[in-house]
Amino acid sequence: MDTYPLEQEVPAMGKHHNPYAPEFRAQMVELVKAGRSPEELAREFEPTAQTIYNWVAQSDRDSGKRHDGLTTAEREELTRLRRKVRQLELEREILSKAAAWFARETGTVPEKGSNS
Repeated sequence: MDTYPLEQEVPAMGKHHNPYAPEFRAQMVELVKAGRSPEELAREFEPTAQTIYNWVAQSDRDSGKRHDGLTTAEREELTRLRRKVRQLELEREILSKAAAWFARETGTVPEKGSNS
């Protein structure tokens, strides 16, 4: 009898693939715009038809033909700004803790839990 059932191997959720090269994506988008179907390209190449549809939609957003989502530049800026916000929040937390520590060390603030 297995006494450690949580140690069983967990099946993979799905196949993970490294991102496709921008040149490859652009080529797939151009093939769709030239009349080939995403399903046909999916059979011939590796990405799924849905992935190719997504690339075409993103290309249309980037060129201004669609307005139902963020352009690639906007998405990159959003990612950069979120990263910056996380960094600033971390720095603020560190500074706040350091200020509290220095205040306690110099006796300018009573210890936590003190009634004074």
